[in-house]
Amino acid sequence: MWQVPEDGRVESRPEAGQVGGGSRRVLDRGRAAAETSAVVARGRPSPCDLGQSSAALAPSSRNEVGGRLGTMARAGMERWRDRLALVTGASGGIGAAVARALVQQGLKVVGCARTVGNIEELAAECKSAGYPGTLIPFRCDLSNEEDILSMFSAIRCQHSGVDICINNAGLARPETLLSGSTSGWKDMFNVNVLALSICTREAYQSMKERKVDDGHIININSMSGHRVAPLSVAHFYSATKYAVTSLTEGLRQELREAQTHIRATCLKPEDVAEAVIYVLSTPPHVQIGDIQMRPTEQVT
Repeated sequence: MWQVPEDGRVESRPEAGQVGGGSRRVLDRGRAAAETSAVVARGRPSPCDLGQSSAALAPSSRNEVGGRLGTMARAGMERWRDRLALVTGASGGIGAAVARALVQQGLKVVGCARTVGNIEELAAECKSAGYPGTLIPFRCDLSNEEDILSMFSAIRCQHSGVDICINNAGLARPETLLSGSTSGWKDMFNVNVLALSICTREAYQSMKERKVDDGHIININSMSGHRVAPLSVAHFYSATKYAVTSLTEGLRQELREAQTHIRATCLKPEDVAEAVIYVLSTPPHVQIGDIQMRPTEQVT
């Protein structure tokens, strides 16, 4: 296990021979003495709103996010009820929290990971709690393209297709640039970059073939995708997260060129589950491109 100081989060190193699964831990960085601010870095108008401002002000604190969720969930999340969301790396941490939040809002959620025991337990908890949605565990090794394609095929056959794709799974290994192993680099690249790109492509194609024009693709990123920490074992990992930042912006541009209202958003921790609901609750013509959740010093 190793830390990336700027992130406030690490992605746990798998056991020997294990890749993917999206297991991650949120580090407590004095959250009792800190509040979180959300900054929308950029946005884009829909094809119908060219020439109009698309800048959306995100809530300035976690409490404000939570305060808005009640009203926005009723008004904005109703259109997602009974529709399907895919959450990768749903076996724990951020992925599990996002999956639970979506089930609470009445969505059908396919939660995938390399091992699904934890997802099955969470599905049972959601059912016992009486949440209106459903959590569907799905075993998928995201380092294997055939596994990903098989998962999308199963979703197409059993549930019509994907309306929301949340690329959450990530992998970190302590491999430096000067002496790191090629296999370790490949493992991180395969999960953090290729798997995300494959899921994005397949989700978009699923939406397009069903004429879904209000879908949403959300990439869970890291502050390591915006700054390089003075930590040698994090440098290759940081490169993969910079790739996620670039891929998300490229995706927004391609969606604009395609004249579609499908949206793309990049989120960084903390409180990602609440941020996901906030983003999905916005009207279809509003594009929130980037939210960065940063701890701020407490004023005494």
